[in-house]
Amino acid sequence: MMLDTLGRPARLRYLSGSYHVIAPGDFVTCAVTGKRIALTALRYWSHELQEAYVDAAAATTRFSEMRDKGKM
Repeated sequence: MMLDTLGRPARLRYLSGSYHVIAPGDFVTCAVTGKRIALTALRYWSHELQEAYVDAAAATTRFSEMRDKGKM
C-alpha cells in the first residue's frame, strides 16, 4: 500500500493567471481525471469553471466538453 504523501486537500479560488488559497492544504483534485495535484505542480485550471486539471490534455478535454455543451 502506498503512503499518501500529499497530505490534505486545499480549497482554492482560481483567478485568471493565479489562484487564491481559501483553505490551506497540499493538493487539489483534477476535475477530469480525479488525480491529486500537488499545489507545487499545479499549472492548469479554469477560472471560469473553478476547476483544476492535472495536465494540458485534461484541460483541453474539459474545455471541449463545455464548448460542445454551449457552456463556454
